[in-house]
Order: sequence, then structure tokens, then C-alpha cells
Amino acid sequence: MADRKPIESWLTDMDGVLIHEGVPIPGADAFLKKLRESGKPFLVLTNNSMYTPRDLHARLRRMGLEVPIESIWTSALATAQFLDDQRPGGSAYVIGEAGLTTALHDIGYILTDHEPDYVVLGETRTYSFEAMTKAVRLILGGARFICTNPDETGPSTEGPLPATGAVAALITQATGKKPYFAGKPNPLMMRTGLNAIGAHSESSAMIGDRMDTDVLAGMEAGMQTYLVLTGLTRPDQVEGFPYRPSQVVDSIADLVDRV
Repeated sequence: MADRKPIESWLTDMDGVLIHEGVPIPGADAFLKKLRESGKPFLVLTNNSMYTPRDLHARLRRMGLEVPIESIWTSALATAQFLDDQRPGGSAYVIGEAGLTTALHDIGYILTDHEPDYVVLGETRTYSFEAMTKAVRLILGGARFICTNPDETGPSTEGPLPATGAVAALITQATGKKPYFAGKPNPLMMRTGLNAIGAHSESSAMIGDRMDTDVLAGMEAGMQTYLVLTGLTRPDQVEGFPYRPSQVVDSIADLVDRV
């Protein structure tokens, strides 16, 4: 890391880095405050496509964390950016919540179940058999299959929940078609996020709690990577991966002085 450029912009995951089960992780507020005061561009990222940046801004504020709306980047926004680049003004059948439908509306997409260009699968707590059946039939009829993120499970206070990746696997089994995942670990999400804030990968850093999404995506996008141990990855698991983060730290509190 000695020959790397100084870090001029920061990207950080949300769950497991800044918050855990709706509670701020110690040091998160100080880190965000230091970022805001520094004037350096930054983004808080999440693979969860359920909420709009405005929703997440309000949720974080209720927890005592101040993150500007324009500093929140979701897999829904990355998916919308990808579709806008691929087929501007297209159409999609969407399974998901307001975070995804709003992002697609904002790029001028038509949401329809009549011969859509794409089937777009995102996160929701109300996956229905009827919606999945329609998705299967539309994909078999020629619609391209896009998914916001590959996470197979999501966290809740009661335990893991089936997530987008698990439902995507069901649709793949029924159609023989694998989706294109726009969210982490696809470095596309990092690059579109960096572009949104006018940042460059060689002078940016990614902070995450997962080796298989956060660190992998940051590394493949050319950024420095920091793994925090306040989320899903345990210290003994790090060596099991064929790649390493730039540095492993206990928590976000250890990075306050790096800003």
C-alpha cells in the first residue's frame, strides 16, 4: 500500500459496518462526521434494493447517523444505471419494493407485465408465487433476466431471511436462464458509484464486513479495501479466501483517523 495514492474518497457498506440490526456500531457517527467535515466525496452502499436513498437517509437519521441523500448508493440505483446504459427508455416487469421501482421510474422506464424488455428481481419481504410464476413465463418468452444483487440471505432480528439470490436461483432452475447481477460483488456497482461522486478508484477505499462481496468488489474495481470484523466475516475465515483486503481492522472506529 506504500505506493498507493492518498485516499481522497471513501465507499462504505452499511449493514455490518455502520449499523447492526438497527443499532449504530460504535465509531460510525465519528467516522461519518469526519467525512462530512473533510469535504471528501463518500458513499454509503447497500445491496438492499428495498429502500430509496431518501428512505435510508431518514432511517439512518433516526439512529443518530447523518448521511446526505446524495451520499447513498443502492443496488437499485446501480441496476437502473445499468439498464439506462443498456436500453434507454425500456420496459421491465419488476418484483421488488419502492427503492427499485422508483429508481426505474426515474430513468424513464415503463413498468409492465406485457412483453417487457427485462424481468428485474429485487428485494422484498412479500415474494409471491404468482409474481415468480409470471417472471418465469416472461423470461421463457424472451425477457432478459436482471437481478439487483446475489445475496441469498438477509439479516433480521429473528434470524436469516431468504433474499434476492435465493429467489433468483428458483427462477433460474425454472427457466434455465441465469440473471445478470448489478450489485456487489459486481465491480459495476462500485464504478457507477465512483462516477456518481466524481471519484477515481486509484485514490478511493472500500470498507466492508464481507470478503465475498465488499472486499471482492472493491478489489476488482481497483480500490484499497478494509475489512471490519463487526459483521459477517470472522477473523478465522479471512485466510480461506484466495484474495486479501488491504487491511483488516476491528471496526469502523479504527478508521476515523484515516479520513
